[in-house]
Amino acid sequence: MLKNKKTDNSISQDATQIKKRQKTEMVQNGSNSPVKLIGTWSSPFALRARIALHLKSVEYEYIEEGDVLKSKSDLLLKSNPIHKKVPVLIHGDDSICESLNIVQYVDEAWPSKPSILPSNPKERASARFWAHFVDGKGFESIDAVAGAKDDAGRMAAAGNLMESLAALEEAFQKSSKGGEFFGGENIGYVDIACGAIVGPLSVIEAFSGVKFLSPDTTPGLIQWAEKFRAHEAVKPYMPTVAEFVEFAKQKFNVQ
Repeated sequence: MLKNKKTDNSISQDATQIKKRQKTEMVQNGSNSPVKLIGTWSSPFALRARIALHLKSVEYEYIEEGDVLKSKSDLLLKSNPIHKKVPVLIHGDDSICESLNIVQYVDEAWPSKPSILPSNPKERASARFWAHFVDGKGFESIDAVAGAKDDAGRMAAAGNLMESLAALEEAFQKSSKGGEFFGGENIGYVDIACGAIVGPLSVIEAFSGVKFLSPDTTPGLIQWAEKFRAHEAVKPYMPTVAEFVEFAKQKFNVQ
């Protein structure tokens, strides 16, 4: 009996030490520091940050920035003096800028499951490649279609956009491994990155009358986009197509 009691005490002490160590680790990685996110409801880049924070169950204060094209708050200018744009994650006394950078930071600062970036080095490198592809060729193609001055320029830009989407379709087919998302059965880094083009793409389709996502050329992306919009970490924060279109009309003074 005395031996068992000693064993029980040892187990209790071990559990206490584990809890203390976990608490110390949380303090060291800043998990107990207050978290704020500066964003705008219409920003596809702020959406990335909100999805990442939701997936990690991080409690934070959301600060809605006004019309950043006309004026910027003192907090935004102080927190992101280089680019002066949203999103900005404020964690304690530190400011983290740029949406993909924020997503990676959230994944590392709150290492609990689910992981956003793959643990496998090759898969992690591939995820980063496609995320940067979206922010590079993806958005460049969308901006080119939107800013085309004539039909010839618009057709050329549309062709480039379709090529980019075809590349993403191929990447989805390979990386999803039969699952609903780029990360397989769960939303991951590439999903969050690609999710930023869903809204702008829907606006381009609405104004141009061209369906860039089609069952013939991008069947996987069509199903992925539907699942992505409906995901519980996305739906509360992502504007509807109608809201995106109405915002674009007001922003560019289009009837």
